[in-house]
Amino acid sequence: MKAKVTAGLLATLLAIAIAVPAAPLKEPAATSKEPAQKPALTLDLTPVNDGKAPVVTSYADIVEAVQQAVVSVYSTKFVHARESKEKGLGSGVIVSPNGYVLTNNHVVEGADELSISLPDGREFKARVIGTDPKTDIAVLKIDADHLPTLNLADSDKLRVGDIVFAIGNPLGIGQTVTMGIISAKGRNNLGLLDGVHGYENFIQTDAAINLGNSGGALVDAKGRLIGINSAIVSTTRGNIGIGLAIPINLAASVMTSLAETGSVTRGYLGISVEPIASKTVAITNITPASPADKAGLKRSDVILSIDNRTVTSVQDLRLLVSQIPPDTEIVIRFVRDGKEQTLNAKIGRLTDDNAQNELIAGVEIAPLTDELRRRLAIHERIDGLVITAITPGSPYFDRLVQGMVILEINRQPVPDVDTARQLLQPGRNLFFIYNRGLYRYLVVTK
Repeated sequence: MKAKVTAGLLATLLAIAIAVPAAPLKEPAATSKEPAQKPALTLDLTPVNDGKAPVVTSYADIVEAVQQAVVSVYSTKFVHARESKEKGLGSGVIVSPNGYVLTNNHVVEGADELSISLPDGREFKARVIGTDPKTDIAVLKIDADHLPTLNLADSDKLRVGDIVFAIGNPLGIGQTVTMGIISAKGRNNLGLLDGVHGYENFIQTDAAINLGNSGGALVDAKGRLIGINSAIVSTTRGNIGIGLAIPINLAASVMTSLAETGSVTRGYLGISVEPIASKTVAITNITPASPADKAGLKRSDVILSIDNRTVTSVQDLRLLVSQIPPDTEIVIRFVRDGKEQTLNAKIGRLTDDNAQNELIAGVEIAPLTDELRRRLAIHERIDGLVITAITPGSPYFDRLVQGMVILEINRQPVPDVDTARQLLQPGRNLFFIYNRGLYRYLVVTK
């Protein structure tokens, strides 16, 4: 069975028994709410080459400069019951000379203390500026200036076959550089971020990535940062040539939002879609009073593109909308009744209220309104929560269906979304549902 292994999560995990001091333990590292400075990024958005392919015998000059900006990240977690502490290792990338470091959320998650070791031997305590589990990005800050940094490339311009280098500290043996190519782009539906309903859009590479590489740099042949190494797919817990990195365009967008506000701001359109033939998606539900509703989109409209960016899947649309700043005017190209049309819409802000109607992974629910009753032909005597959307990649896609009404969970009524979530328990849950005139029980494993 194919296993999915997170690349750098405590590969060299050590449990070190120590005596607990009389003084209280330090408080866990907290998210800083007021960073003193903003990241100062440098960009180089030109293509990696001009169409010519000269013979290259060494990349040493490029790699040597890049190595100075890739760091080791050490996390410490105090385990009170065992009177010990656990240490973990990952990697990171300096992206701003005033001390901003990009790494993975899973490298720092749960850490009580963080420290960063530079290639020149210097070590710094690090604080967390912000984390985003939905993209597995974390932003750290160290108190230092005039640090070596990497230029950021435009990861949207990457091509399969481009030469890349993965740099990090695998297995704690020291900084290591491996070389390969981009094997694929836009990898999603891998299930790596299912637990947080995350946004998967990975670069795949055959450059060797091993445990401890998480948070390290994936760079192009010009030495520019194109991705943050995040995970591997493996049957052996080691590298078999399927490494995954978060595109730097996505990572930089998340970092900027975290550095400026302490949280991630995402766009919101208010539609549910499902895939249809020819790599397109059709609208199956529109949230009342949402940006899509106000713009005039309708059920069964087939979305072709947003601001000239082609939409080919549910994941494409979700990721694209999430990265558009709120209040941005966009142009949506779609097909209705066989005719291609366009309309303008203003992107809203994704909030807990409109993002977390999710009951279980990929399954969104809502209270039964008069409009939903009319549309789904549900009698007023039926009371519960209706399933408004199911993501095709959801593990419940073959068990639950859109339009199904959940009447009870574990033999308790579900008058609202919050109550439904509270009634869920780990493992098996008993759903009492109504669908197309029939009542029945379903066992749903969470």
